[in-house]
Amino acid sequence: METIIVQLPGTTQWGAEETGSPELIHLGPGDIADFGRGGAGVSIVLTDPGISRRAGQLEAAGDYWRLSNFSRSVSYVVENLEGAGEYLTVAPGRLGAPVPFEFSRVVLPALSGTATFKVFAPQHAYLGEQSVPGGGEQTVHPFALDPTSKYFLVLVALCEPRLRDPSDSALPGVGQIVERLRPLESCRDLTRSAVNYHIDYLAFAKLRLDLGEEATTAGDGGRTGAKRTRLASVALRFGLVGEEHLALLPPRGAGRLTDQQEARA
Repeated sequence: METIIVQLPGTTQWGAEETGSPELIHLGPGDIADFGRGGAGVSIVLTDPGISRRAGQLEAAGDYWRLSNFSRSVSYVVENLEGAGEYLTVAPGRLGAPVPFEFSRVVLPALSGTATFKVFAPQHAYLGEQSVPGGGEQTVHPFALDPTSKYFLVLVALCEPRLRDPSDSALPGVGQIVERLRPLESCRDLTRSAVNYHIDYLAFAKLRLDLGEEATTAGDGGRTGAKRTRLASVALRFGLVGEEHLALLPPRGAGRLTDQQEARA
């Protein structure tokens, strides 16, 4: 089972349909991936002359990952993409620094400014049933979702019509999800591409959906619609979202996109 997913630098943002899927590296517990300017064994290439050929290493461990900084002089930064400016610094020469974030951006100083790549830890564990001491190996939940994350808000907004009326077969589009969540303080800057990104992350990393021929034979619009339909179906069928989660959404009618916001979205 994969522990982390690395989105290679220089690829399209996950969820940007018009340019296809990004290039990803999947790592399971104990797997490692070196990053740097390039050379033998370097799988995450950062093409800047200011970065060492072998600048550091990622290691997948359990439901999190570790970062090693091979530089002798510069620190690296790991940003929490779901936090409000939260980050941690990995000092020069630090080995195996644990990273607790589910969505991360690794930032290295470079001659061009900074070089970055993203790391996702979709198998983060969250407290569910109380563990029984001595009960054997802990059960890993197949759908480990964080109710405090933005991707979970996107999922609730997607499922809202069916949660309120099970006979309602209509699902909101990406623009409608943006409009629904924008009144929340944490979603003021939410965009269509960000919602697409969260839908992709839910579908392929969290719920590991197999869209089959729907994902390859339909056009972009059909592919997106099939993905949203399948995502809502699985989430509702397995009780991943429920009526109690509707309280996470802003009151209905709390705000609509202005013309300027719609243009940015």
